[in-house]
Amino acid sequence: MRVGTGYDVHRLVEGRKLILGGVEVEHTHGLLGHSDADVLVHAVMDALLGAAALGDIGKHFPDTDEAYKGISSMKLLEKVRELVEEKGYVIENIDAVIIAQKPKLRPYISQMEQNIAETLKLSEDQVNVKATTEEGLGFTGTEEGISAQAVCLLTGFYEGSFAVNDRCSSCGGCRKE
Repeated sequence: MRVGTGYDVHRLVEGRKLILGGVEVEHTHGLLGHSDADVLVHAVMDALLGAAALGDIGKHFPDTDEAYKGISSMKLLEKVRELVEEKGYVIENIDAVIIAQKPKLRPYISQMEQNIAETLKLSEDQVNVKATTEEGLGFTGTEEGISAQAVCLLTGFYEGSFAVNDRCSSCGGCRKE
């Protein structure tokens, strides 16, 4: 098993759409960034890349590359899934939190979870997204930006098999005969 964590933050500005978890969220401001600046998906990508020892999103999708200008972070997440699979890992679960004073995100969270699950080819019960405020404190509390954190668990394709631990998968306690 391998665990990864991810963190991302972007400034709120006028004139941009607010995209979180691949969902366009109604708000007066959007996040500034080279891509669509989806902080939730960026945190998830960094968690996955970190768990697989593949670096971070800046390594794979640099903000100096015009190919990624304005790109949907969901497309980048799909590529991260491919990289993780190529390395021989299976995504077990993702837990993430968005930190934003406004807007209220509860109405959008189910769709965010669904978008992430579909892109990563997971069931929806393998993806959990939460939202919280910072009670008016810090840059998120003063509505200067939004941040997100994520954690994920990966397992190898063969973990739990006889090839790895020489144990029966039915109970895990006996040695393979």
